[in-house]
Amino acid sequence: MTGDASCCSSRPAAYPSSPSEWTFQHVTDVLERLVGQFDSNPLLAEPNQLRQRLEALDRIDAYLPYTPQAVLAAESIDPELYRRARTICDRFEALNCELYEAIRCEIQRGSRPDTLLQWVRPSVDIEDVNGSANDMGYDYLDELISGVFQFEEPDDRHILRDSEKAFYQPTPVRHIFRLMRLTELTATDVLVDLGSGLGHVPLLVSICTQARSIGIELEAAYIERAQQCAQRLNLNKRMFIQKDARVADLSLGTVFYLYTPFRGSILDAVLIRLKREAATRRIRICSYGPCTSVIAEESWLEAATAPEAHGIALFHSRP
Repeated sequence: MTGDASCCSSRPAAYPSSPSEWTFQHVTDVLERLVGQFDSNPLLAEPNQLRQRLEALDRIDAYLPYTPQAVLAAESIDPELYRRARTICDRFEALNCELYEAIRCEIQRGSRPDTLLQWVRPSVDIEDVNGSANDMGYDYLDELISGVFQFEEPDDRHILRDSEKAFYQPTPVRHIFRLMRLTELTATDVLVDLGSGLGHVPLLVSICTQARSIGIELEAAYIERAQQCAQRLNLNKRMFIQKDARVADLSLGTVFYLYTPFRGSILDAVLIRLKREAATRRIRICSYGPCTSVIAEESWLEAATAPEAHGIALFHSRP
């Protein structure tokens, strides 16, 4: 990772996968070409070039060792080439950090985060055209939100995973915005994220809509980090509760979200709870991942969108 870790997200270096490519001459040639390409492009310094800068950083990281001597035991990167590459990375990271800080300031003031939303609109528009909303991978929007939220790595080493509980992964950011578009959340809505992890969904809902949001998560380490982030961003329309979803109070929710946080008997028990809530009022359920196929079988729900395991699905409770 390059730059200041306190303000920017880290990206794992994408080193060449083929051992035959990992030669000193190949590394040097590619690195020289990349340095020349990015150093001579002044457009990359523009604020609206975040996506291009992140792609450039990933490409340099793939060929830039942590020290000039770290390529092969017998040979090392030219110190001047190494310095130029590091300078580019530091410059791009600093520019990105400035953007993240500008977005944080907008959020902390409680104003509409236009600097953030200008990055989201093109991504969502592309999804609507070519169906990329069904792609499970992460993209530059996840880097952007990671940089803005500044999550500290939670200490989850003590967590014992139940066989019916999924390993935590955040919902890709573009899917969160798709969720918000599908549900058209208003000030009368309360979105409840069942298995909220670090809180990406409740936090973004609180930032970008008038709805309130509640994150329900069993693991204290994730709840602590989510609360810290919400406090730093001065968000007051959200709540994080450490509770098992099978016994948590769901009475405030109008929209419930599940990114397959659990399966089997736990998922069955939660769906029974949601069915009881639906008997008292109309609710909506959004899902993402393998749990969608299970939810689609519930007779008390009707699909508002075509249920797909790799995209956000929306269901309405039947009257």
